[in-house]
Amino acid sequence: MLTTKEVADALGISLRQVQTLIQREQLPAQKFGRDYMVKESDLSLVRERPKGRPPKQASKQRGTGKR
Repeated sequence: MLTTKEVADALGISLRQVQTLIQREQLPAQKFGRDYMVKESDLSLVRERPKGRPPKQASKQRGTGKR
């Protein structure tokens, strides 16, 4: 079992990103007191995911603005 800090170090991401993965249920974790612990084998579930934010999709334009 790894702490969230150890997970962050192992994946090369921030502690906040680890917490977000846990909250979004993308990374299984067990709560012990106030801390979360992650099985080392579960790191493979998120290790190959792309880093950073996904690119923004082009929004649909609302007309031309002319009246």
